[in-house]
Amino acid sequence: MENHSHAAIEKLISNISQVLLGKDKTVRLAVTALLAQGHLLIEDAPGVGKTSLAKALAMSLNCEYTRLQFTPDLLPSDILGTSVFLPGSGDFEFRRGPVFTNVLLADEINRTTPRTQSALLEAMSEFQVSVDAKTYTLERPFFVLATQNPHEFEGTYPLPENQLDRFMLRIEIGYPSMEVEKEVLRSHRLGEPVSQLQAALDKTALVKIQDEVRNVKMDDSIHEYILQIAHATRDHAELSLGISTRGVITMMHALQAFAFVSGRDYVTPDDVKALAVPVFAHRIVVGGILRESSRDRAAGIIDNLLTTIAVPV
Repeated sequence: MENHSHAAIEKLISNISQVLLGKDKTVRLAVTALLAQGHLLIEDAPGVGKTSLAKALAMSLNCEYTRLQFTPDLLPSDILGTSVFLPGSGDFEFRRGPVFTNVLLADEINRTTPRTQSALLEAMSEFQVSVDAKTYTLERPFFVLATQNPHEFEGTYPLPENQLDRFMLRIEIGYPSMEVEKEVLRSHRLGEPVSQLQAALDKTALVKIQDEVRNVKMDDSIHEYILQIAHATRDHAELSLGISTRGVITMMHALQAFAFVSGRDYVTPDDVKALAVPVFAHRIVVGGILRESSRDRAAGIIDNLLTTIAVPV
């Protein structure tokens, strides 16, 4: 690993942490998803800093950033763009939508209909958009950071399994401690701290580091470890849907990025334990329980599997 690359990532993490106080683990997971060329879903109650984290990350990168508020009347064309007829030439011209950006904040993604949610599927998995039989490539880096309120809140549409699977990690932020919250109050006296952030990393450097991440070494014993977890979910009596092969590949790339963020060029079993719930829990379905009621149980099952599967030496 190149030392200056790691120093740049530490600077990025420090920059974001100026806004999301006392949440170093959360910030590191967000940067992990970014470096692994994945996407991040933040699910939590309103007002705990979901949007602030997204804005801080975007403003810490010298990249194009678009915030899109998802609402029940949002249409797929409002995300992807649309073809407009030009009377003078008799041709159609494609007007690009907000998805053509580097960092897309999909705010409250579960407040729009499943049809509109699915408009992001191709962009998130293949980094391209198809409109009117034409395909448009999205420029790297392309990172979707989506926020959603818990499903028990009114006016929400649960994300379907294939949409959830496009998010590398799903995380929660949680309420801050009282001491941290005092500091939050002080930092907000003169306005939003996020508006004062300066870019810590530019687009070219970010893409270079994303490529470096793929060189992080992973022993065969780690491959075996994550496969044992995945196969255990497929045979689990409580689960109607286990971890897919794509989920295992996603975990491998997330582990490489997490090790890089931790300052290493190799993956350890502890990395697997740290990422098992953020990467795997939203990819399994607990049988007989509504999706919105199964989050805690899914995480509990993954945690329990970690205690029963032998850790590689």
